[in-house]
This record gives sequence, structure tokens and C-alpha cells, in this order.
Amino acid sequence: MMTLFAVPVFDATVIVEGNELFKGQGSAVQWAERLAVEIGSEVVARKIGNGWALCGSVDGIDCVWGIHGQRLKRIN
Repeated sequence: MMTLFAVPVFDATVIVEGNELFKGQGSAVQWAERLAVEIGSEVVARKIGNGWALCGSVDGIDCVWGIHGQRLKRIN
């Protein structure tokens, strides 16, 4: 099975504070649902500036995911 992190993200993006984020809430919510299944934990789409990031927790550590090179990437 191929990991979700290798699947291309073909949605429009926006740069916020040097991080590439989802431009629209709808696509962010869809990717949040996919990511939640992948990591086995709740993930939500949260607005950051004028973009949307995916926020959740892995092994008790709060994480935020954006986009890098058309792939999901954990950001600080």
C-alpha cells in the first residue's frame, strides 16, 4: 500500500509565513480526512492567515501539515 504522503496534492496553494498551505477549506477538509485514516488520529483543517493547514496529533505530539513539492509535509 502506498502511503498518503506520496500522493500528489493537485489543489491550488497559497504561501503563508513561508509555508505552502491549501488555498481552500474544502480541499483541506478532504485531505484532513485522508490523513486521519493514514495516522489513525483525528485531523482537522485550520485556517492560518489566508491559507488552510491540517492539524492533528501523532504519538501525543501536536503536528501541523502543509504542502511541499505537491506532497503533504509536516511544518513547524
